[in-house]
Amino acid sequence: MYQYSEQDHQLLLERVEQFRGQVERRLNGQLSEEEFKHQRLRNGVYLQLHAYMLRVAIPYGLLSSEQMRTLAHVARKYDKGYGHFSTRQNIQYNWPKLKDVPDILDDLAKVEMHAIQTSGNCIRNTTSDPLAGVSRDELEDPRPYCELIRQWSTFHPEFNFLPRKFKIAVSGATHDRAAVAIHDIGLRLIANEDGETGFEVHVGGGLGRTPMIGKVIRSFLSKEHMLTYLEAILRVYNKLGRRDNIYKARIKILVHETGEEEFRKLVEDEWEKIKESGLGLRDQDIDWIKGFFKDPDYEDLPDSDADYENLLLSNPEFARWADKNIELHKQSGYRIVYLSLKTAHQPPGDVTADQMDAIADLADRYSLGQIRTTHRQNLVLSDVKVQDLPALWEELKLLELATPNYNHVTDIISCPGLDYCALATARSIPISQAITERFDSYDFINDLGDLSINISGCINACGHHHVANIGILGVNKKGIEVYQMTLGGSAREDASIGKIIGPAFTADEIVGAVGDVLSVYLDKREDPEEPFLTTYRRIGEAPFKEKLYG
Repeated sequence: MYQYSEQDHQLLLERVEQFRGQVERRLNGQLSEEEFKHQRLRNGVYLQLHAYMLRVAIPYGLLSSEQMRTLAHVARKYDKGYGHFSTRQNIQYNWPKLKDVPDILDDLAKVEMHAIQTSGNCIRNTTSDPLAGVSRDELEDPRPYCELIRQWSTFHPEFNFLPRKFKIAVSGATHDRAAVAIHDIGLRLIANEDGETGFEVHVGGGLGRTPMIGKVIRSFLSKEHMLTYLEAILRVYNKLGRRDNIYKARIKILVHETGEEEFRKLVEDEWEKIKESGLGLRDQDIDWIKGFFKDPDYEDLPDSDADYENLLLSNPEFARWADKNIELHKQSGYRIVYLSLKTAHQPPGDVTADQMDAIADLADRYSLGQIRTTHRQNLVLSDVKVQDLPALWEELKLLELATPNYNHVTDIISCPGLDYCALATARSIPISQAITERFDSYDFINDLGDLSINISGCINACGHHHVANIGILGVNKKGIEVYQMTLGGSAREDASIGKIIGPAFTADEIVGAVGDVLSVYLDKREDPEEPFLTTYRRIGEAPFKEKLYG
């Protein structure tokens, strides 16, 4: 992983001291909350329903064990003993005291972590595939390009006050695990007819009040031009994006109102002005960054292990976990392991300080000292030897991190909702827990197969409900929390926005409504291997509406 330079370290330390002074002025009354707002947002500090919230950046979802231990320390010393992993691959702390935030940032800086640009109208944390560098379907590791984007975008003088927040994702695999199509800019590494690797450029994706799938404005962009082309897109947006209406300020609205072809022309014209500037990436620039992401010294191991194979046959519980939470690795003798952060008694994405410390220890013993975060609010140990899987499983069970449900019905994405967020209009965590309790049967989960449920507590869609196979949106209707359902969404390479199925349900009804949808799917699928989304797209919404509303 990338190691900070002396200049990087100095920048972080200076930023901490600058913010410490700003916090002191806020606490002694020299700054009003409105005056302080833009300063705290640039440092990842939100004012939520009950307290401040601190969002810490995890660039492209990659953590060292040392960094994970520091996150545990922050949770234990400055918060209520836990952190919350978000859909942006970041971690959030819901209860820090404002006076402590500079000390938290100082502790984070010591392990090359920060909260810079995790909020505000700027370029946010660049996200990527949590399996980057280890998956078998990968064309090229996207992380070096994410790091180049991070360095280019941090404190960019022209893009520090955009019309609205801005999010970029990069994927290098056949299967999109980075939700590229729902970002302001999504980059997919592809190969052209000559075998050259470059980027397919998507622009204008996003959720919230007006969910949209990004448009491909350039089918192939040579890697040398990545930063100049991003610069051109941002310049067009910064110049023409709306600043008079917060609900129409995202780049997706600009692309939609301008039109795809005209927007493409504007970007290409701007790019022609700057493509030969100093932002061009030379081969040596790319190779230098790639040097930080070289493959570790993997051992030469067989791709099977007798003890592992025997346990698969003799222990059904282990076999269920292995089937759902283990994925093939590009290196023979190794596997990728998903750590599920989804149980009925813990909010999705939440991890205690003790669990974080234990995960760091497991990473050191079993996964070369690294942990990945995912946009589905789970964790990954990416380099586990096949022979170590039984021992790892035993330890994950003790930590309650071995739920066999990855990418299945109880692997629910959920925003914090009205329990924490000042913008929320309904609770989301209790609904996710109720759904998990209702359908927490391995046989049922296994029968349903690959299926996503996402829940948001307001129209801002932090729970990505629009792109779930079954999406749930909580809204307040005349003082009562009700839940609207969408069907048919996807955040993968076949990205689509779910369609509202009909009138909303009460909190007491929504879990039963999910059950009705699942029963229609089980009845109408052509065979047990047909996924929910395929069935929905084949039969349409009518059978589901009939079951739900009669």
